[in-house]
Amino acid sequence: MPRRKTMRRIKECYRLFYESGLNKAQIARTLSIGRSTVWDYMKKFEESGLSWEEVSSWSEEELDKRLYTRPGPPAGRVLPDFKYIHKELRRPGLTLQLLWDEYRKENRDGYCYSQFCVLYREWRKKLKIYMRQSHVGGEKVFVDYSGKKPCIYDPKTGFKKEVELFVMAWGASHYLYAEAQQSQKSKDWIMGHVRGFEYFGCVPRLIVPDNLKSAVTKACWYDPDINQTYTKLAEHYGIGVLPARPARPKDKPKVETGVQIIQRWIVARLRNRRFYSLAELNKAIRELLDEANRKPMQKLKKSRYELFEELDRPNAVKLPDDRYIYHDWLQCKVGFDYHIEVEKHYYSVPYQYYGKQVDIRITERTIEVFYKSERICIHQRDMRKYQYTTLAEHMPPSHQKVTQWTPARLIKWGRTIGLHTGNLIERIILSKSHPEQGFRPARGIIRLGNIYGNNRLETACAIACQYKLLRVREINAILKNGKDRIFDIPDESRTVNNTENIRGKTYYEAV
Repeated sequence: MPRRKTMRRIKECYRLFYESGLNKAQIARTLSIGRSTVWDYMKKFEESGLSWEEVSSWSEEELDKRLYTRPGPPAGRVLPDFKYIHKELRRPGLTLQLLWDEYRKENRDGYCYSQFCVLYREWRKKLKIYMRQSHVGGEKVFVDYSGKKPCIYDPKTGFKKEVELFVMAWGASHYLYAEAQQSQKSKDWIMGHVRGFEYFGCVPRLIVPDNLKSAVTKACWYDPDINQTYTKLAEHYGIGVLPARPARPKDKPKVETGVQIIQRWIVARLRNRRFYSLAELNKAIRELLDEANRKPMQKLKKSRYELFEELDRPNAVKLPDDRYIYHDWLQCKVGFDYHIEVEKHYYSVPYQYYGKQVDIRITERTIEVFYKSERICIHQRDMRKYQYTTLAEHMPPSHQKVTQWTPARLIKWGRTIGLHTGNLIERIILSKSHPEQGFRPARGIIRLGNIYGNNRLETACAIACQYKLLRVREINAILKNGKDRIFDIPDESRTVNNTENIRGKTYYEAV
């Protein structure tokens, strides 16, 4: 059908011919159109039987209606049921051709296939934008976060804090799920999917997310990199991930409209209420969500829940028996001390893998390390910061010998040098929170005997015991400055009167 600009040109063509007396060639040059186009305009006007005196006072819309509007359906011809056709097209495998065949079987004098398609497309244009696209039942779920956010309040300070609003929408039925979350981080994003699938009672074949980092590590029009944790979620449920193109919201119009519905139906209604926890807010969201899903839609006269039960649920994938357990993934390089750092705690890896790039799976209770998709070790998760979790079997043979050291063995070794050396090592070990913390200082003191000789070391240790010096550097300074040469070792037979607080040499024999 000609647009307004074309109708203005057509009317000008008639004016130039009937009032100005120009011929068709002159009209074509004046209006910068082809001669054949002028001939078509004039032929259409002559076939209509109208006169210029009658038409000159008409508006462009009226002229368009009289010259180019298609005639209405012939009397007695039955129009197809377009609502039924639109709903059936969402079922897998159904086409307009098949629905037209069924229509003609019931109406032998009905429209031909081409006219049937034209009429359906014209009817579909009258629907709202979120109902124009046709989606196969059970195929897709669209996921996104809302730009407008609800709030919760701190019960002690009254401080207002915005939280995220997570939204999922099915393609065919537009059935919705929404919940409030603390952030858009990976754990909130992943567990939002898990709770959404449990709300639906089934999963789609494809999921269409936006390009946030929790879903897509590197956005690309053609080959995006999917977040590893998100990939594991998809593998658990047996679904595919099809991210929308960057900056193309029309790739996920269902959830864009779903977000708008959630904002208007839920967020707007809760604007004057105060919530002091996510659980309290999500309870209110769930009540309004169920109400929105069961409200009949204006055009289709059915609720989203009814369409979901008819279209999506019968064609969706069944939920797996086991609930998805969240785990995060990291990549790091094994250090030269054959340890990896996870959340500021250090875990050992078999020493053969030092310098290698490994994948780390983090769950609530365990830390698993993988090299080329093969698990090489597992640790119980430890939340202490800057501490080490080391397994003896991960050490090289030379390091495993170190683990054989005990307080009793080190004290006995010190006493082979002299009584004061053994006593100093015992004092050092007792001064530490954990005996193992005294192992390296004790070995450092014994090593000084290799540099200065055991006799000088014994004298230096006697000085240290007398002046309560417990640092290796202090013992080394005594030896380096020759202080031991001018010191007389006290009589070894002298003992402390208060002996009840001394643990004695047998204390560490059981360690």
